[in-house]
Amino acid sequence: MQFWRFYFVLCIGCLLHPTLSFGQQDSTYLAPQSKGLFIQLPSGFDLPKVNLEKKQLLDSIVTRERKNTSIAISSKLESLIKYNAKDSVTIRQGEKKIYLANEASIDYTDTKLAAGVIAIDYLKNEILAGRFVDSKGVKSQTPEFTQGENEVIPDSIRYNITSQKALIFNSRTEQGAGIGGMGGETMKVVTEKTKKENDSVFYFAQGKLTTASDSIDPDYYIKVRKAKFIPGKRIIAGFSNMYLVDVPTPIALPFAIFPLSSGRSGGLIFPTFTNDPQRGYSLQNGGYYFPINDYVDLNLTGDYFTNGSYGFRAQSVYTKRYNYRGNVNLRFENLINSQKGFADYSRNSIFNLQISHTQDPKASPNSRFAASVNLGSSKYFKNSANQQNLALSQNNNLSSSVTYSKTFPAYPSVNLNLSATHNQNTNTEEINLTLPTAQMNMERIFPFAKREGIKKGLIENINLQYTNRFENRIRTTDSLFLTARMFDDARIGARHSIPLSTNFKVAKFLSVSVGGDYEDLWTFKTFTRGQDPNADINREVILDTVRGFDRFNRYGLSSSVGTTVYGTYTFKEGKKLQAIRHVARPSVGWGYGPSFERYYDTYTNLDGEEVSYSRFEGTLNGSPSLGRSNSLSFGLQNTLEAKMASKDSTRTEPRKIPLLSNLNFSSAYNLEADSLKLSPISFNAATAVFNQEMRINLNGTLDPYLTNADGTRINTFHLTQSGKIAKLTRASLNFSYALSNDTFKPKRDEGQQGSSQRESQNYDDQYRTQSGGADNDLFGFGLTDDFPGQNRENQEEEESEEESDKFYYNRIPWNLNLQFNSSYSNLQDEREITSASLMFSGNIDLTPAWKVRVSSGYDFKNNGFNLTQIGFMRDLKSFDLRFNWVPFGRNARWDFFIGIKSSMLSDLKWESRSQRNINR
Repeated sequence: MQFWRFYFVLCIGCLLHPTLSFGQQDSTYLAPQSKGLFIQLPSGFDLPKVNLEKKQLLDSIVTRERKNTSIAISSKLESLIKYNAKDSVTIRQGEKKIYLANEASIDYTDTKLAAGVIAIDYLKNEILAGRFVDSKGVKSQTPEFTQGENEVIPDSIRYNITSQKALIFNSRTEQGAGIGGMGGETMKVVTEKTKKENDSVFYFAQGKLTTASDSIDPDYYIKVRKAKFIPGKRIIAGFSNMYLVDVPTPIALPFAIFPLSSGRSGGLIFPTFTNDPQRGYSLQNGGYYFPINDYVDLNLTGDYFTNGSYGFRAQSVYTKRYNYRGNVNLRFENLINSQKGFADYSRNSIFNLQISHTQDPKASPNSRFAASVNLGSSKYFKNSANQQNLALSQNNNLSSSVTYSKTFPAYPSVNLNLSATHNQNTNTEEINLTLPTAQMNMERIFPFAKREGIKKGLIENINLQYTNRFENRIRTTDSLFLTARMFDDARIGARHSIPLSTNFKVAKFLSVSVGGDYEDLWTFKTFTRGQDPNADINREVILDTVRGFDRFNRYGLSSSVGTTVYGTYTFKEGKKLQAIRHVARPSVGWGYGPSFERYYDTYTNLDGEEVSYSRFEGTLNGSPSLGRSNSLSFGLQNTLEAKMASKDSTRTEPRKIPLLSNLNFSSAYNLEADSLKLSPISFNAATAVFNQEMRINLNGTLDPYLTNADGTRINTFHLTQSGKIAKLTRASLNFSYALSNDTFKPKRDEGQQGSSQRESQNYDDQYRTQSGGADNDLFGFGLTDDFPGQNRENQEEEESEEESDKFYYNRIPWNLNLQFNSSYSNLQDEREITSASLMFSGNIDLTPAWKVRVSSGYDFKNNGFNLTQIGFMRDLKSFDLRFNWVPFGRNARWDFFIGIKSSMLSDLKWESRSQRNINR
């Protein structure tokens, strides 16, 4: 009925005027024929003025608004079509068409179309859209067709409103894609001719697929002859050929499937072809990715060498928002060197397991579980055939920790902590484990004071605690790890501790603390000693293990007094240096412990002498002391700070600059000893210079007593012999300095400085630090590690073609990291520097596209270089080109890589590398 009413009104209108025209900016509008429209209007168009407000001819079909006009064309349509145009809206009844000229737009349900010109065929229910061509022949206002979440930018389009089918010419569209749902990356689809079958299926011919930022003139693309395109899911293509700068390459496939899902999707991970001089040709890092569900995924990859060596890796990442997140990495390799029958043939298996788990604090406020595991074969990182990061080969320690803690908040609150730890020296292959450690801590109780409010005086500050610690400690080796024999020498024990203390002020400036401590220690294995009954035959002392529960206790008293002394030297007004402030914190302590002879027995040694021993010697908590302890301890802490006038004249507060972060001394005096009463004096100092960028640390010991030829202390002071107060017996010095091209620029005052750049950490960096490596390049870097300041995911979008090709004219970005370590020994008057090494790493951007990085170090003691690496990176817009080189040493090798940056097509790459010679 609506259609017939529309047709009837049109007929009446055409009797009055052959052609109707109305404008969008004024109620009375003269619309002449537009010149040079892409969709040409009919010839002979000479339209008279039409006053829509007076005639009221189109009230049944036109609803005029200030900006939009709507019309119902057919009774089969779901809703009204809203349209708009800047120049004119022309209805041609003879052709059954409506023409929209200049900045035209149509809005129908979830379909929106904007173009230079649009023609609506209301008889066929079709829409034609194209570009606007001005009097100079310049084309503009390219059509933009949007349906739902899909957007297409063609040169022209023909669209049927009823069937929703369309023919699209020279179109461009973007689709999010990628395995793992890498956000921010899009696939550009450029086609010559596309047929829209329905909302979910398109067919196109002569298409180009690329992730380059410039889809009109991309530096690379995959040319597809014919394909089926399912937006948001996949492209199923026929013959596909890769082009570089419009030049075809030999890289081609008879058919291909390109995933376009915005979330995670499973798929093959293509391997890398390499050649190892010891193991032959290989395929490495090939496998499959499984997105198990929204919370967990699994990545399985493996290697295979032609000599029979193989390896596999399983990596899983799991996340549940506001609850927990973590990852599990298992790596195993079965390595075969050379061939059977040769002298250098060998076969061994190595593995590495890493687990990381963190819990959101909001998930459970009173309980927490965390894990950081890194264990495996001691030689895994040094011998792995798939060594991605050479820096890990310099790691000499693997450590792990798994903890669960729960707090019972009712007063007095109790905290229960269960943990298991692992520490492994990869050089000595010694492994220390605690399986498990259980500790319970009760909060501090003040029995003579109210729970709320400030506690004052000696009595109210009396407090006590209770701590219980159970531990099973295991020491084993790499060869016995994860076997039953690793538990043979396990030591099990428990410690109960009740400290009691109080504190108060004396003369307002002295802080005094007094306390005592009681400990009850349990063990489940003790040792007895005695002479062999067959001493004439076997002249040795027998050590017998007695299994079963046993215990001992010990206790002691302690007290300390300390104060804080402030000293300030003020300079004259107008000076840049306004004042120097010195803070000193001296302290004196006293400790007393009785002798516990009752826990000691005697046996006669082979020389007939009576020897005292405790059956608790060699147990987890050791043995009680034999003989009374009574000693004084001394300590002095110092800090030094300068106040400088602010460079900003608007600020009244001076700048505070630390001169000495700390300068501390400590020693002890044994009141019970007959000689050598004074302990060596320990000291440590720390400061930062060069605008707090260079940090320096120094520590060592000073001995007031002389030593003999073998380094044993004798009861004679240095002061009486040499006139010196003490001799420096041990010292270590280290400093670190990070500088860059911004280091020597004028610095703004504190509070006005911008926050330092925080570089994103990709998974390779996380794996490096989780494996025990450093988060900088001082100990080497890997081929896939990002250069400092580089964000690989967004770099392509941020840098245009012009920016990547230009040069630095005023500055060249660079940075340099330095770290120096040295140690000194003089126990036997040898005055020897036992170690001295300088580590350094640096990066320089020769151009925005060319980057160079270096990592090395020099051992001054052994006169040799540490692991030395040189890396190059060339930004080729959509591609990365990388070359890493280790010129000499045990790890001498080179790596070359070129590949597409986008993770969506990251399998399009080429890698080549030489394998390091592990036998050097």
